[in-house]
Amino acid sequence: MTSETLKYALLMLAAGMGVPVLAALNAQLGMRIGSPAAAGAVMFVIAGLVAILVAALSGQGGSFMLIPAQPKHLFHAGVLIAFYLLSISWVAPRFGVGNAVMFVLLGQILAISVIDHFALFGARARPFDLARGLGIVLMGVGIVLAQRPPS
Repeated sequence: MTSETLKYALLMLAAGMGVPVLAALNAQLGMRIGSPAAAGAVMFVIAGLVAILVAALSGQGGSFMLIPAQPKHLFHAGVLIAFYLLSISWVAPRFGVGNAVMFVLLGQILAISVIDHFALFGARARPFDLARGLGIVLMGVGIVLAQRPPS
């Protein structure tokens, strides 16, 4: 493993660890104020401000000028993150953060298998194979086992 690969892996590991923390924090905020949607709006405002600050501090602020010329379908990512945030903020307090995030992870693995297999959205092609299929099955079994009530 190269140092660059390790750097990327560690960064994404940290980002992945943030997902259940984000879900738990935003779910709790939504419960306390009585609105997962309002909690989501607050999170998006804060996230937007942080992203603008990072773009400005990294010298990439000029990139905002290129946004209007981009294909409109690329902006559906905003709809998808809103769907994720609103659904996890509503579901997590009722279903459990761990349970909700496990199904999110399973959904991510299923989606990346399709995206990679067909090289969608500019992804590098990685054909679906037995190992990937087995990994998905094992994760599904893990979710079922994790859902079982304690004995």
